[in-house]
Amino acid sequence: MKLQRKNRLRATALGALAVSGALVLTACGSDDNTGGGTAGAGEKTTAASNVDCGKAKGQLRASGSSAQKNAMDLWVKNYMAACSGVEINYNSSSSGEGIVAFNQGTVGFAGSDSALKPEEVADSKKMCKTGQGINLPMVGGPVAIGFKLEGVDKLTLDAPTLAKIFDSKIKKWNDPAIAKLNDGVDLPDKAIQAFHRSEDSGTTQNLGKYLGAAAPDDWKYEAEKKWPAPGGQAASGSSGVAAQVKQVDGAIGYFELSYAKSQSIPTVDINTGGATPVQATSENASKAIAAAKIKGTGKDLALDLDYTTKAEGAYPLVLVTYEVVCDSGNKPETLDTVKSFLSYAASDDGQKILTDAGYAPIPAEINAKVRETIGSLS
Repeated sequence: MKLQRKNRLRATALGALAVSGALVLTACGSDDNTGGGTAGAGEKTTAASNVDCGKAKGQLRASGSSAQKNAMDLWVKNYMAACSGVEINYNSSSSGEGIVAFNQGTVGFAGSDSALKPEEVADSKKMCKTGQGINLPMVGGPVAIGFKLEGVDKLTLDAPTLAKIFDSKIKKWNDPAIAKLNDGVDLPDKAIQAFHRSEDSGTTQNLGKYLGAAAPDDWKYEAEKKWPAPGGQAASGSSGVAAQVKQVDGAIGYFELSYAKSQSIPTVDINTGGATPVQATSENASKAIAAAKIKGTGKDLALDLDYTTKAEGAYPLVLVTYEVVCDSGNKPETLDTVKSFLSYAASDDGQKILTDAGYAPIPAEINAKVRETIGSLS
């Protein structure tokens, strides 16, 4: 029976690599992070993308960004299939909650859609003891603007128009500003139902950064994790916003492309001022992220993104999700597992599986520094 079970698990792990995009998305929707594997701790295996389990053992708790949930589901599934005796539990809550949990010492690492603020770095020193929290870019991708409008399946908007929609300044779908960007589209005289995140969210902050940079005359709010504008309707998590947009005619909202793909929600093309409007795709997001510069110092790899790019085919509304760890002073009981798991996520195989789930791999030059930093964690 044990041999049969081991063979079955080995086949499951190998099958994860060949699964089609549609099946990958189905797996992403699962909250089941339990499983086993065929390789013991300390063994290297060809299952699940050549995961090196190293000295990983026991349970690792992590929490934070819901933007990376679908990516994390894939990584956890593959990793646990390879590393017997290791359990990874990632609580998809929000970036703000993840950082709080990390600085309180209740998780081994946190996921955040925006880099740590100076005050958050200062707080991290209490937990990290001999070091401080740093940002490791691990997941990239477009923030899609999803919509539901009966009779309309293709829509183009620009930053100023989006800013006015989310600031409740444009209230109807047949507004002249929207009509000007959608020549020949029969726009209904229908109220716009704009949805935003109810809790502190790095996705909200990235949308704010984009609108503030690309439409400074129309978006006067600071780019914060808390939704700043009056009006609109709130929903919990990217999944909650996507669910509302999926159901409500006249709705518009923002969430990661993986949620739009998995629920077949049409997304807005963005007019950047370039030759043609740009679709929200992993490839187009990668073109924008590739131009990012590292602004962090030391082992911190926080990125500076260009939200105003007009480069052909570059989708400007992007986010990068960071895994937050201590540069030194990580918990000794989970350090080996943190390093092993994040090494897999940053590996070529770990990054390759992101595209099918609607994400964009981190550019190779930056990712090489991520791997080097993970190896140096202590």
